[in-house]
Amino acid sequence: MIFNLTLPTHCLSLVLNDKYPSFHFQIKTQFQTIKSPNKLKCSASKQPQKQQNEPRQSDNSSTNDKRVDPVGFLTRLGITHKAFSQFLRERHKALKERKDEIFERFMNLKELASGHELLGMHRHPQHRIDFIEWAPGARYCALVGDFNDWSPTENSAREGHLGHDDYGYWFIVLDDKLRDGEEQDDLYFQQYNYADDFDKGDGGVSAEEVFQRANDEYWEPGEERTLKSRYEVAFKLYEKIFGPNGPQTMEELEEIPDAETRYKAYREQHKDKPPEFFRYDVVDSGKEYDIYNVVDDPISREKFRKKKPPLAYWFETRKGRKAWMKKYSPCLPHGSKYRVYFNTPDGPLERVPAWATYVLPDEEGNQPCAVHWEPPPESAYKWKNKHPKTPKALRIYECHVGISGLESKITSFNEFTEKTLPHIKELGYNAIQLFGVIEHKDYFTAGYRVTNMYAVSSRYGTPDDFKRLVDEAHGLGLLVFLDIVHSYSAADEMVGLLHFDGTNDCYFHTGKRGHHKYWGTRMFKYGDVDVLQYLLSNLNWWAEEYQIDGFQFHSLSSMIYTHNGFATFTGDFEEYCNQYVDRDALMYLIMANDILHALHPHLITIAEDVTYYPGLCEPTSQGGLGFDYYVNLSASEMWLNFLENIPDDKWSMSKIVRTLTGNKLHADKMLLYAENHNQSISGGRSFAEILFGERDGQSPESTDLLLRGLSLHKLIRLITFTIGGHAYLNFMGNEFGHPKRVEFPTASNNFSSELANRSWDLLKDQGLHYDLLSFDKVVSYMRGPLLFVFNFHPTKSYETYSVGVEEAGEYQIIINTDEEKYGGRNTISSKQYLQRSVRKRIDGLQDCLHLPLPSRTAQVYKLSRILRM
Repeated sequence: MIFNLTLPTHCLSLVLNDKYPSFHFQIKTQFQTIKSPNKLKCSASKQPQKQQNEPRQSDNSSTNDKRVDPVGFLTRLGITHKAFSQFLRERHKALKERKDEIFERFMNLKELASGHELLGMHRHPQHRIDFIEWAPGARYCALVGDFNDWSPTENSAREGHLGHDDYGYWFIVLDDKLRDGEEQDDLYFQQYNYADDFDKGDGGVSAEEVFQRANDEYWEPGEERTLKSRYEVAFKLYEKIFGPNGPQTMEELEEIPDAETRYKAYREQHKDKPPEFFRYDVVDSGKEYDIYNVVDDPISREKFRKKKPPLAYWFETRKGRKAWMKKYSPCLPHGSKYRVYFNTPDGPLERVPAWATYVLPDEEGNQPCAVHWEPPPESAYKWKNKHPKTPKALRIYECHVGISGLESKITSFNEFTEKTLPHIKELGYNAIQLFGVIEHKDYFTAGYRVTNMYAVSSRYGTPDDFKRLVDEAHGLGLLVFLDIVHSYSAADEMVGLLHFDGTNDCYFHTGKRGHHKYWGTRMFKYGDVDVLQYLLSNLNWWAEEYQIDGFQFHSLSSMIYTHNGFATFTGDFEEYCNQYVDRDALMYLIMANDILHALHPHLITIAEDVTYYPGLCEPTSQGGLGFDYYVNLSASEMWLNFLENIPDDKWSMSKIVRTLTGNKLHADKMLLYAENHNQSISGGRSFAEILFGERDGQSPESTDLLLRGLSLHKLIRLITFTIGGHAYLNFMGNEFGHPKRVEFPTASNNFSSELANRSWDLLKDQGLHYDLLSFDKVVSYMRGPLLFVFNFHPTKSYETYSVGVEEAGEYQIIINTDEEKYGGRNTISSKQYLQRSVRKRIDGLQDCLHLPLPSRTAQVYKLSRILRM
């Protein structure tokens, strides 16, 4: 991309040519499935042999370490900063230690990020529902709801390790109720398929017949043994060791010889046996061997590998939904309201479960509660469309479902799907970014004080309604991104995570570190494995359950720094590695990107960080954080400052180019916008509100104000769109110059929804807003080897403005912001739309164009014919 900056200072031209293909990128993130690093101390009678199908080694191995360079991106960019380099190396070492800590409890990172498959409320095949919740500070746990008349004793966790483990996870089983006249299943572990009316077990074949067939067809002679008691194996082993009349008490138990003595006696006892009898000959000598390298018999091993597990026989006993409904009534019917009850050192309390997927945060003044969402198969939503292909260039339409309607009320998911999605598609965008979708108690926060991480906001509809929205967007070719808030959490006890188990440090830090400096929110403990499981599983949940295509991580500076980003930054690397940097938060972001890109290769992650932390979009293997894009937050601030504080003739063209191009090393990973929701929601004004203001009819002053507003609105959007990186974002309504700000219902406006909507009716008639919308449609499809010429000057026009070009030829205007159909004045005649280059050195190029350039306009030229000079 070549930027030709010439005098006077309010004229700017730039060329996009074939030498720099527009909007083409490919990002690859490698992810190794990590296996348990546990080792087994043993030795064998013969040297261990490496198994053919041995699981892949941990990424902590030296082989993988050679591919990881903690300061790789610094070396590549030629950056030398001793303190920051040392910080990256220490962070890499700490990340390895954190993974070792994780692998003591989880097989791999995928298991860590799949907590949603186990925790919360889940239907079990054996006619029951399992509930698991993490509350290490609680002494007692139960489920209360309308299904048990809110009784804290009827459905509780069992005492001891049958009810909770050492990490504070509570386990509650809700058994389905046997209907009157029905008897218990003959098979204790009878399974049911709740989705299909009938299954194989409904075919009239008894379980005994299936198991007998398994004995006949699957097990070899001597292997078909049905245990009559769970202790039978232990009894046999005990009898083999101590004989039929062995000791019955600890007092009768004599001293047991050590392993080596017992081994020698065993060999002596079986000295007449053939060599193959000792094929599993293993004794502990203290030497470390990998647990997968157990010595075995090659013939037995090959036979074992060829043999499939006998699960097929077991599944033949499974019955269908009709049999289940006939015999049982659900223990927790679909739509039931419930909460989790804890007994804590400070007394009893009730909470909305942290893993609840559907929540009523404030139902008509009643206490918040979760809703069990388990619709019958015939009414459950079924996906129709696949994920769209990831485009080379992202054109993102930022939306808030609740304010997307014309009427002054909360718009639903279904209304958004039916009315707003077609409008977005027609405009030419290829992605939508939703904020305020995840459940939050206070509507006026626009969804940024999340209370329930796993639930869609019930004020817009049901989980299935949101699935339909995502599915229909995919059908229109639109990717769906979520603005995810993992940088802090709402400080709410009744419906959120605050004091969840009665303690102050369950999910959050204690003391000042646990509180956001200015926003009154709570800060997560990113160094806690259980908190990591909650957050990482949350990302995976939205990607799996709702087919989300990407995440924009909101306000990273709030989590990366203990001062929450509210400090003066000069750009010195010392500021990114001092005592105010939260290393645990950075390691969480690295794992989040690695896991998401491994499990969902198509998924896109976007970093919103006002401090532009070094390495945001660098590979994690090279010391970066692994994001696909970063948000250029400076552009909108620059435009807002220009519009409100600087006269038009004082605008700096060099600052515009410098700000919009951002970091040239990562220009292809930059997401740029002229204005997003912040300008019109966070107490500010939209650009249209500033530019057009209050017009009084057809006075000359009003006409001039209108022309200025139209011209600058188009110029700002055009140059932001064309000069930036591979991603562009626009907030809902800004494309047609929405004249009013957004104001959510609060006490300050008597809870009015008058300004919590979008004035789509302005597009019915041709005029200012219709003209701006028409221009936005053109811009959305435009990119390529083009010449862009901008004149931001409020009054100065040029009959012939010289611009250097690389190719001699004829250039045709394809977009002119001054056209009448875009609200312009038609200053350039149709005869001037075709321009031929002349041989004259301008801007370091040997050929140039002499172009008409009216004030406050921009033109886009395309080379239509090459001339050979």
